[in-house]
Amino acid sequence: MLVMTWAAALLLATHFFGKWEARRDNPNQAPQSVQGEDYIEVRLLSSRGGHYLLDGQINGSTVTLLLDTGATAVAVPAALAERLGLQRGAPVQVRTANGTAVGYRTQLASLRLGEIVLRDVAALITPGMEGAEVLLGMSALKQLEFTQRDGTLVLRQTTSLH
Repeated sequence: MLVMTWAAALLLATHFFGKWEARRDNPNQAPQSVQGEDYIEVRLLSSRGGHYLLDGQINGSTVTLLLDTGATAVAVPAALAERLGLQRGAPVQVRTANGTAVGYRTQLASLRLGEIVLRDVAALITPGMEGAEVLLGMSALKQLEFTQRDGTLVLRQTTSLH
């Protein structure tokens, strides 16, 4: 009985430590939104690496997004794009940190960041991109106001523009 108790305690500790680690890597797994009279705001905390990640949705499917103001467009890894059912459009040359590659234009019917919803967002399917994180580039961010201070990034959508 004592061995089973220790095994259960170890299993619970491992489970909670894993969740704690995941929150440190992405502290915005359930981003909170604040709504005003003519705006919606989402506040993001930086990860332990100083990046801004959040869980959002593309066309209703949950994805992890990494904000990248240096990216011209939203960039979706090819394997994730296939899982999301995104259609490959015209091929385009893309410049990455690893050099030039071929990507494919696509359109996101909806992109949700907390309660902020963007429609018809231009994106690129990037075959050479590793991992499952989507780069949230300027094709989405240009539709929002954003400010950063002391490890917090505020995204603001003005609702009077709809």
